[in-house]
Amino acid sequence: MGEETTVTVERRGHVLLMGLNRPARRNAFTVRMFEQLALAYGELERDPELRCGVLFAHGEHFTGGLDLAQVAPAVIDGGGLPVPEGGRQPWRLDGPWTTPVVIAVQGWCITIGIELLLAADVRIAASDTRFAQLEVQRGIYPFAGATIRMPREAGWGNAMKHLLTGDPFDAAEAHRMGLVQEVVAPGTQLDRALELAERIATAAAPLGVAATLRSAYRAVYEDHTAAAARLQDDAIPLFASEDGAEGMRSFVERRPARFSGR
Repeated sequence: MGEETTVTVERRGHVLLMGLNRPARRNAFTVRMFEQLALAYGELERDPELRCGVLFAHGEHFTGGLDLAQVAPAVIDGGGLPVPEGGRQPWRLDGPWTTPVVIAVQGWCITIGIELLLAADVRIAASDTRFAQLEVQRGIYPFAGATIRMPREAGWGNAMKHLLTGDPFDAAEAHRMGLVQEVVAPGTQLDRALELAERIATAAAPLGVAATLRSAYRAVYEDHTAAAARLQDDAIPLFASEDGAEGMRSFVERRPARFSGR
C-alpha cells in the first residue's frame, strides 16, 4: 500500500493547485502532511513553468490545526518540523520567494491555518470561515510566523487580542484587520482564488512578478533602504528582456501581451 496522499498536487496550465487532503480529520496537520506540502511548495518555486500557486483544502474545513498528538513528539525530539530535500518551508520564512501564492480558506482555519494564510500573498475567505490562533490555550505559542506577521498585517492591538487570548473570530473580522483581501460566498472561494491566480499567470510578466516579490521580500525582511537601493538596478534587465519588449509592443499595438518568461 502506498503512502497516504495528504496533499493533492495538480497542474493547471501555469498554476499549481495544492490541496490539503485529510478531510475526515478536518485537515489536521501531521508531520507527513507538512512534508508533502513542503515538497509541493518546492516544486512551485523551482519550476519556471509554474507562475502562481493556489493553496486550498478539500472538505468542509481548511484545517483544524496541528495534530498535536502526532506533531508534538516530532517537534520535541527532532527540534522542529524538517523540510525534506527538494521542499520549501510552507510558511515561507526560508528566504526570498519569486512565485506568488493565492490561498482559499473555509470552515475552520485554526493555528497553522492562519500561519499558512499569513504566508500567502493574496488571501480569499469564504464568509463561513472561523479563525482561531489558539496555541496559548494549548500551552504553546504560534511558531510558524504568526507572531511576526500578524502584528504587521493586522496592527499590534488587533494581533495581540487574538494571539494572547486564542479567541475565535470570523471572516468579517479577518477582512477588517487585513488578514484576508476578499470574503466570498461559501463554495466559491477556490473559484475566486483560481481566477486571481490565472490572471497573475497569464496577464502578468513572470520576470516582473518575480522581481516584484523579491523587492517586497527585501523591504520586509531586510529593510526599506536595502529594497530602495535595488529598485532601478533590478528594473534594467526587465526593460531589456523579451517580455519587456513584448510588453511595449502590446502597449503600442493595444492588445494583450503574450509573455514567455524570458
